Amino acid sequence: MTLRRDVAVLEPDLRRKQCLRCGNEFGCAQGEPGCWCESIVLSRETLAELRTLADDCLCPACLSGFAERGNGGRTGSTWAKAIPHAAVRARGVPPVWGVCALVFLTGSLLLALGTGPVAIGPAAIARSALTHLPWVRVHRLGALEDAILWQVRAPRVVLAALVGGMLAIAGSAYQGVFRNPLADPYLLGVAAGAGLGATIAIAYAPPGSRAGELLPLSAFVGAILGVGGAYLLGRSVGAARTSSTLILAGVTVAAFMTAAQTFVQQQHAQTLMSVYSWLLGGFGSADWHDVALVFPYIAVSTAVLLLHQRVLDVLSLGDEEAGSLGIDIRRVRLLIVLAATVGTAAAVSVSGLIGFVGIIVPHTIRLLVSTSYRAVVPLSLLAGAGFLVLADVIARTALAPAELPIGVVTAFFGAPFFALVLRSTRTVPG
Repeated sequence: MTLRRDVAVLEPDLRRKQCLRCGNEFGCAQGEPGCWCESIVLSRETLAELRTLADDCLCPACLSGFAERGNGGRTGSTWAKAIPHAAVRARGVPPVWGVCALVFLTGSLLLALGTGPVAIGPAAIARSALTHLPWVRVHRLGALEDAILWQVRAPRVVLAALVGGMLAIAGSAYQGVFRNPLADPYLLGVAAGAGLGATIAIAYAPPGSRAGELLPLSAFVGAILGVGGAYLLGRSVGAARTSSTLILAGVTVAAFMTAAQTFVQQQHAQTLMSVYSWLLGGFGSADWHDVALVFPYIAVSTAVLLLHQRVLDVLSLGDEEAGSLGIDIRRVRLLIVLAATVGTAAAVSVSGLIGFVGIIVPHTIRLLVSTSYRAVVPLSLLAGAGFLVLADVIARTALAPAELPIGVVTAFFGAPFFALVLRSTRTVPG
């Protein structure tokens, strides 16, 4: 009777469901805080049995019966709210927000393509795009406008979209894997490794060689070595390995690589301007070669993260609960971190170190749309691409004809946002 009275009181916030075991109707908050199933604890064996019997929530009476039979509360127990994964599966991208994200990205692309000393309207951009399709005859742009659009602006805009989308989706993946709202794509030493690699390429490039051609490769290799070092250091801890250990290993490796970078810079003071220019990020020299260079890495990394968005929802329950659902925690965490890291390393190798994108975008999605990673991950990809494209527009127009480093623009918006996120997590336990 107590459970029924509680359900009646919370009725406005509950969804009516029919129990798959007994057929009775009951109210369910779908695992949200305050749901009645928070008070029920099951043994892991009972939880595994239930998942083979029911793919959705059970009513309080049936679930309490399973708890009594399974001696809930013993060592090896878990919350009953880990059972209803059908509710998690239903929390995908709301159609309205999906359309909004696509409109935001499309508008950002059109604005970036049309903005500059030579203004080009959306209609003219569309007509010019159609002229590049076979068997389509429409009015062409002038030779100068066409060259500006497709040889100068388009590669820059496309590269900014690829990098922004990758940094945002990597940030959402890191936050899910490490259960840390302040995690970003540079968490495990990617930034420090890429910075060291770029600095070495600039400082030690042979005379007469083109350092710009070596820089992306050196930055990519440095980023991968940084993360590899952090992972090996984390593994050396042995039985105490946790996500926190991996983060601390990343901080240690990043500190060492930053020190090495500073040493190289001091030995080659004449390269300081070039190094700092790269570290602050930008797309001023972007071309189609850069797009072709990073696209395969970003495409594969993005595909892996999109395929694991539901797993990130399960990982948010905690390692013990996720393990009880049959997930290989170490393998999944390694795969997601590897995919996010490789994509991030490829992105920063051509753009420089652009901060805060991986924090601003995922948290904005959580505040506006949903905390489920089935919404956060894909929307971060679209919104991150649009956000960095707009940031690049500001970078090249705010002080025209001079150009701001895009890292300055993202930091201008990101630093206050980071402070708000940090303040909002003060009361979060653990």
